[in-house]
Amino acid sequence: MDAADNTPGKVSVRPIVLLSMAGFCAMAVLRVSEPILPEVAHEFGTTVGIASIMATAFALAYGVCQVFSGPFGDRYGKFLIITIALAASTVMVTATAWADSLSMLAWLRFATGAATAAVIPLSLAYIGDIVPYERRQHVLARYITGTILGLMFGQAVGGLIIELAGWRSVFLVMGGLYAVMTVLCFFELRSARVDRRRNQMPVRVKSVLAQYRSIVTRPHPKRVLLTVFLEGFFLYGGVAYLGAFLRHKFAIDYATIGLLLAGFGIGGLSYILASRQIIRILGESGMVSLGGVSALAGYLMMILLPDWQFAALGNFLLGFGFSMLHNTLQTNATQMAPDSRGSAVSLFAFSLFLGQASGVALLGPVVDGFGYTPAFIACGVGMLCLGLWFGHRLKTQPNES
Repeated sequence: MDAADNTPGKVSVRPIVLLSMAGFCAMAVLRVSEPILPEVAHEFGTTVGIASIMATAFALAYGVCQVFSGPFGDRYGKFLIITIALAASTVMVTATAWADSLSMLAWLRFATGAATAAVIPLSLAYIGDIVPYERRQHVLARYITGTILGLMFGQAVGGLIIELAGWRSVFLVMGGLYAVMTVLCFFELRSARVDRRRNQMPVRVKSVLAQYRSIVTRPHPKRVLLTVFLEGFFLYGGVAYLGAFLRHKFAIDYATIGLLLAGFGIGGLSYILASRQIIRILGESGMVSLGGVSALAGYLMMILLPDWQFAALGNFLLGFGFSMLHNTLQTNATQMAPDSRGSAVSLFAFSLFLGQASGVALLGPVVDGFGYTPAFIACGVGMLCLGLWFGHRLKTQPNES
């Protein structure tokens, strides 16, 4: 029976809560690069653009490893693979605190991205398995509470920890949080609450490639994957440099920068609190269009800041717009291939983080050579065009699944 046929009474909430907490860890360790970039660049005697390799390495590994985690989650059980990923991440995140060169830091961030790659995509696929489509966007919006809080923790608390104890302490704290989540998910895995569905398709190169080919050749999945790639490029690619921008323009401390960047997460949480009404009033098409408009407004506000206090509002608009667009994309992704949902959502995450890695890498030389303004303008206009285009496509060519 397809997961979309499940009745609401069969949904167990506790595993979803734990998955949301695991998503907290995964997003925090991703976003923590932003407030520490200037400090890392200073310690290793390089520019912010070059130091951004630590963010690029994580995103690239995170994206590439999706092609493995999705099929394994479908074959052996999504919750099991998530628990294994948390255990591996605990080791890699903790080891990052002892990096003694930029190259070692980049390799450890690469290993962390590879280890934690399965957590959020397989969590989304797990929810897709047990929650009917008509309820799924709202449940996914609630699930991403954990990821948004993780984003805020990585940015705001990360900046505070840097001020108090240095950037290396951030990874020790994150390693401890990962260890706690590994233990909690291990014991939950042994309970009857966890959905254990799996398919019988062997994890072989030929079968996996055929599975992915069947997804990317259909029109709507192709549009979803292209859209999320460009979203990663324009949104996450630009956001990666906001902390360095604020430090450069206003010379404020890292704790303050972290708090200002947390406006992004507050924007996301605001969307979650109002998600039921927003989904009902705007629908999928209206949400992605307005998301693009909000992201452009956020980038423009950052460029035109009269004073650093206004950066929180700019980040709020970026987070609110991103959440409307991305939540809609996530919901569509969970229905791209119901029989192999883990693989489909992992392919979605691969596209997102390949876009992010490309954005961070290509915007670095722009920032170093021409400053932050051209980079942010390009990202804002790109997000606007993306939201309007995908919103139009949803209205005229909806999800055929």
